[in-house]
Amino acid sequence: MMILVTGASTGLGLATAETLARAGHQVVLHARRPDRITDASVRDRMHALVFGDLSDDAETRDVARRAAEFGRFDAVIHNAGVIDGPVTAVNVIAPYILMATLPAPQRSIVLSSGMHLSGSADLERAFAGRGDYSTSKLLVTALAMAVADRTTTLSHAVDPGWVPTRMGGRGAPDDLEEGHRTQDWLATADASEIRPVTGGYWHHRQTRKPHPATVDPAFQAALIERLANLTGLALPA
Repeated sequence: MMILVTGASTGLGLATAETLARAGHQVVLHARRPDRITDASVRDRMHALVFGDLSDDAETRDVARRAAEFGRFDAVIHNAGVIDGPVTAVNVIAPYILMATLPAPQRSIVLSSGMHLSGSADLERAFAGRGDYSTSKLLVTALAMAVADRTTTLSHAVDPGWVPTRMGGRGAPDDLEEGHRTQDWLATADASEIRPVTGGYWHHRQTRKPHPATVDPAFQAALIERLANLTGLALPA
C-alpha cells in the first residue's frame, strides 16, 4: 500500500511511518524541513519524503502538489499537529487543504485527542486568532466525521492517548507503541475487520463517543463551509 504520513520526523508520526515501512508498505514521509530528519537511515527506509511547513497555506498546497505526484494514496494519516502556536492552521486547515487537493485516498485517518471533548463548538471563537488545542482537535474530528458522511473515502479519527513524545512530554503515562497501533491498523487492515468501516472515533482500537458536535450534520456543514471559504477549496464529492 502507498501511505502518506504527515508530521513524521519524530514521535508518533515517525513510529507510524517506520512500522508501516517495516511491514512492506510504501511510505511517503512528510516533515517540515529536511533538517528535521536527523537519522539518515530513515530516508533509506521510506519510499519518498516531502517537506513543507503546514502552518503556511502556500507550503501546504505545495506539499499536496508534490505528494499528488505519487498518484492516489491507499491511506493518508494526518498526524502533524502542534499543541500551541498556529494550532488551527496546522491541526485543522492543513488537513482540509490536503483532503481537498490530493486525489481522494481510499482511507483517511486524522489524529484527534481526548482533549477535544473540552473544545469549543463556537466556530466564530474557533477561528478567531490562532485558536486553542482542544478546539482544534474538536474541529479536525468533526472534519473526519464529515468526510466519512460525504465522500467515499473511509475516514476515521484516533485519540492516541497521552504519549511520551516531544509534544506529550517525557512523563506522559501512555505507551508510545500503543499510541500508533490504531492508526497503523486503520490504514492497512482489511475493511471487513473494521467496525464501523468509516466514521469511527477510536482509542486503542476501541471506538468511543466523540463530542456531540462532531457528528452533528449542521455543525459539520458549517465547518466545511467555513474551511471552503477560507481556502477556496472544496472537498471532493
